[in-house]
Amino acid sequence: MTIRVMLVDDQVLLRTGFRMVLAAQPDMEVVAEAGDGVEAIRVLESTAVDVVLMDVRMPKLDGVEATRRICADPDAPKVLILTTFDLDEYAFSALKAGASGFMLKDVPPGELLAAIRAVHSGDAVVAPSTTRRLLDRFAPMLPGTTKEPQHKALQRLTEREREVMVLVAQGLSNGEIAARLVLSEATVKTHVGRILTKLGLRDRVQVVVLAYETGLVRAGGHG
Repeated sequence: MTIRVMLVDDQVLLRTGFRMVLAAQPDMEVVAEAGDGVEAIRVLESTAVDVVLMDVRMPKLDGVEATRRICADPDAPKVLILTTFDLDEYAFSALKAGASGFMLKDVPPGELLAAIRAVHSGDAVVAPSTTRRLLDRFAPMLPGTTKEPQHKALQRLTEREREVMVLVAQGLSNGEIAARLVLSEATVKTHVGRILTKLGLRDRVQVVVLAYETGLVRAGGHG
């Protein structure tokens, strides 16, 4: 299956570079490009896209607001934010807006390709350095302050699903969760899928946000 990718960046040279990297992959195709958020939204109305590589700082409409508008559609493509600015505010805003990932533009090509594939498959991808600072900085500000979850939707989860959710929120991959709980990776993937369905969430990023907002996981990563 070919992953249809859209490049959104106001720098033509950068789009050209990304396009060359993606074109060399047998499972990827660049189907559209845009130079700002307004153009991106317009193009998406007539073009089927699986993953959008979105710049943050652009004229007319920035990447965070463009992401918010795109992700408002339940059938929206996954958005992977790419920026030269490793700033918490951008990352936090982009993830809250619905992005499935956040990476820096100087990421090695191999990591970028892996990120696109991961986001396409439903995983979340955030640069590790950004993730740690995001949680350290913003988790204490989120409303969940007690150990007992306050979000009624969490009551729909089984004990095992809640256990998996805590580990997802701590940033563990399916493989790491499988090793921790002595389960197969396929079983973990099934649990994650059920968590997303029961809670009405798009991807793992939203799982992380909800886990902190409800107090299921607190600052420092402890459930």
